[in-house]
Amino acid sequence: MKRLFDSIVSLLALIILSPVIGVTAFLIRLKIGSPVLFKQQRPGLNGEPFNVYKFRSMTDERDSNGELLPDDVRLTSFGKVVRKLSLDELPQLWNVLKGDMSFVGPRPLLMEYLSLYNERQARRHEVRPGITGWAQVNGRNAISWEEKFELDVWYVENRSFWLDIKILFMTVLKVFKSEGISQDGQATMTKFEGTKSKGDHE
Repeated sequence: MKRLFDSIVSLLALIILSPVIGVTAFLIRLKIGSPVLFKQQRPGLNGEPFNVYKFRSMTDERDSNGELLPDDVRLTSFGKVVRKLSLDELPQLWNVLKGDMSFVGPRPLLMEYLSLYNERQARRHEVRPGITGWAQVNGRNAISWEEKFELDVWYVENRSFWLDIKILFMTVLKVFKSEGISQDGQATMTKFEGTKSKGDHE
């Protein structure tokens, strides 16, 4: 039922939201530049890599050594609006339609994090990653990595179709309230460097 729901709703959403997607793409090209889409390899179901798609919200500005500048420097004012309204997530409807992702599930993070998870945290990859999830409606980027992973694992252990529906409704409310978009003092969220105590599941 979950995969059927994802396939039908993602297809309908891509059709219905095509004007919004088109206008957003045009404005990003105008205000931030090309490419319009951000593509990056992320771990999916069972940790298998796939390419996730998002609308760009940051520039590619680099320092004299060729390293990307911090997120808070590269995140434009227009990019902040795109993130606030979660418009940057719209291209992931294609990922859902393809089967790489689901509407609801743990957010797909960086490939480099795979080796940093403890055994319990790694369980977040037992399901397809999602556009939104239990962690996103219970703090999003405003909570610690350990809290976020514990919420992800709780979802894996308690997942159901009706829980997904509840999370989707809660997500709509969160978008309107613009809660938890960033961690305190950060443009987005600090990088995960591993849980200090491997037995600590806060």
